[in-house]
Amino acid sequence: QVQLVETGGGLVQPGGSLRLSCAVSGIIFSIHSMGWYRQAPGKQREWVATISNGGRINYSDSVKGRFTISRDNTKNTLYLQMNSLKPEDTAAYYCNLANGPEYWGQGTQVTVSS
Repeated sequence: QVQLVETGGGLVQPGGSLRLSCAVSGIIFSIHSMGWYRQAPGKQREWVATISNGGRINYSDSVKGRFTISRDNTKNTLYLQMNSLKPEDTAAYYCNLANGPEYWGQGTQVTVSS
C-alpha cells in the first residue's frame, strides 16, 4: 500500500523556520511529481508547491520566496523548508502525488504564533 508520512511540524514564532519531511513508500518515488498542500480550519485545502520527477519546481504566490521544496530520491523523501513564517501559514500540511492518484495521510500541524 502507498504510505505518505509527514513529520516536522510544530509551534514556531512569526519569522521562524521549520523543515517538513514526507517519507514515501509503496510507489516508485523517483518517477512521480510530488506536492505539498495545506489546510487551515474552516478553509479549503490549498496547493503550496510541487516538484517534478526531473526537479522542476512551482510555488503558490503566497509562499514564493519563503518556502523551498526539494526531494531526495535515494531516501524516498520529500521536503519543505519554510522560512519567514507568518501566522497565515498556520495549517495542517500534507504531501501527495501531484498528478494523482491521491493518498492523503495524517499531515503535520504547523502553528505560527507569538
